[in-house]
Amino acid sequence: MSAALIPDSKLPSLGTTIFTQMSALAQQHQAINLSQGFPDFDGPDYLQQRLAYHVSQGANQYAPMTGVAPLRQAIAEKTHALYGWRPDAESEVTVTAGATEALFAAIAALVRPGDEVICFDPSYDSYAPAVTLAGGRLKRIALQPPTFRVDWSQFAASLSDRTRLVILNTPHNPSATVWQKADFEQLWQAIAARHIFVLSDEIYEHICFASDGHASVLAHPSLRQRAIAVSSFGKTFHMTGWKVGYCVAPAALSAEVRKVHQYLTFSVNTPAQFAIADMLREQPQHWRELPDFYRAKRDRFINALADSRFEILPCEGTYFLLADYRAISDLDDVSFCRWLTEHVGVAAIPLSVFCAEPFPNTLIRLCFAKQEDTLDAAAERLCRL
Repeated sequence: MSAALIPDSKLPSLGTTIFTQMSALAQQHQAINLSQGFPDFDGPDYLQQRLAYHVSQGANQYAPMTGVAPLRQAIAEKTHALYGWRPDAESEVTVTAGATEALFAAIAALVRPGDEVICFDPSYDSYAPAVTLAGGRLKRIALQPPTFRVDWSQFAASLSDRTRLVILNTPHNPSATVWQKADFEQLWQAIAARHIFVLSDEIYEHICFASDGHASVLAHPSLRQRAIAVSSFGKTFHMTGWKVGYCVAPAALSAEVRKVHQYLTFSVNTPAQFAIADMLREQPQHWRELPDFYRAKRDRFINALADSRFEILPCEGTYFLLADYRAISDLDDVSFCRWLTEHVGVAAIPLSVFCAEPFPNTLIRLCFAKQEDTLDAAAERLCRL
């Protein structure tokens, strides 16, 4: 009998993600889970009712590959209301199985073997594997705490004739910072004369606390002609398990993304798409009021931690806070998060896991997309340290 074949891994350095590990550890120790980024409350009643309605009305077969027409039209209208530009719903809007699928499809469509892709560390963990699988080489530019701002001279120096794609994320997970209009203009000035595309991860676009609101790549007339913007209804409607996202891009770019999308997932949950379309059309106040909704949670949690020994960094967007624990422990951030879960009963994510290079720091990420009682109980435990 021959031995079982074991394939050479295309991603040999990857194992179970820290998010899965910390959530499992939280469950094991019955800790309050502020690690993985999901709410502990349900989305709007109206959205749930519309899902049940469309299921009952027979919307249970494959949706069109690009997404159902009412949802693509609603996305185009929302984009116009927010950023003053209306994409073509037929050729420039694609509904995907969550934002992660959109990111993967975009990278797979654009990156060729040997291409260089620039991203900014700390960065979301799905970027690097997608670039590796596409045969690209990831060049990481480190953003330094506490401001995590891009050094544009360093960025310009990082460009080469092999640079194919720039990946950015605003509002930024995990630093909770946001790009400003000036950042997008700096990006454009750096790449205007080069054949470089942009992938803008904007899944927290409606959870932005900046006084000027969310600055999107779609609001920049020049950049949007070579950019793919990605967003997530899971974040917007507190339904991360529905896994419905979308991307907006010029027709030529959308066509390439769709070539990957149609063989990756083909289509997305049909009744959920119709329900979200109804929600966008009938209750737009939900996403318009989302900044205030999450600002209240952020402020409540920060105030509850005021007497703790953690130093809380500014939070301009997302539903995460960074907290510095240097006054509490000398442990590295991974060890501290494990200790915090096992001995204090609060699960968090260490910042270093978002970086490829060694990143000595004393910062952890806490998710405040939780009910008030959850936040109060977590703060009470953290204040004992």
